Amino acid sequence: MLISSRANARIKHLRRLRTRRGREESDLFLAEGLRLARDAVECGAEIVSLVIAPALLDEEAAQEVASLRQSADAEVLEVTPEVLETLTPQGVGEGVVLAARRRWRRLEEVAPSDRSLWVAAHRVEHPGTLGTILRTLDAVGGEGLIVLDDSADPHDPVAVRASLGAVFTRQLVRARWPEFAEWKRRTGCHLVGAAPSAGADYRQAAYPRPLVILLGSERGGLSEEQTALCDQVVAIPMRGRVDSLHLSVAAGLLLYQAAG
Repeated sequence: MLISSRANARIKHLRRLRTRRGREESDLFLAEGLRLARDAVECGAEIVSLVIAPALLDEEAAQEVASLRQSADAEVLEVTPEVLETLTPQGVGEGVVLAARRRWRRLEEVAPSDRSLWVAAHRVEHPGTLGTILRTLDAVGGEGLIVLDDSADPHDPVAVRASLGAVFTRQLVRARWPEFAEWKRRTGCHLVGAAPSAGADYRQAAYPRPLVILLGSERGGLSEEQTALCDQVVAIPMRGRVDSLHLSVAAGLLLYQAAG
């Protein structure tokens, strides 16, 4: 049955996943488009709902959606483009939206290997920044992202879109700062922080594994307590008038330098 009402109960439930509260209450999140749907299936994500607007699918997309329907053990809702648009504020895209189960790991479960490479982000405000960092982590083969304290939600639709599927391929951990500090001491991970005032150039620094790159908030950077926990604090040289890089750009430079 084709759903044409925006007031449909299932659609209203899924629409709540656009909000952080809705995601926290249901432990689900939304992902848009065929590529993300394909990534979710291939990575073994638990897909709960698959929402399809048949009117938006060309022949090739329809064939791929048919394959997804067979692969994903999920309810399938066929809707009009107008109904799908209520789930995708950026536009109806490729006519496919899915709801998947979040896969948070607890920090105490993470036992870094000799080759581990992680990013820890403290109170990062913008979900798109976290999504972009996840995408870069995937590109360099890093393990995942540790989200500290009151950071943005990496399952926000903006973050999911920016991750380009890495939300399904990388590990996601959330923790409070004291828990992270204790975990760092217990595991012996090498912790590298980034700060403009640091004396060491990031290109001359050593990046032994297991390694965690610690990033502070866009506004405040790292606190004195956080830099004190770091084994090394590095700076990215700034030669122009601006005095800082976008956090995701800084993360990219550090990750590629660390990855060698």
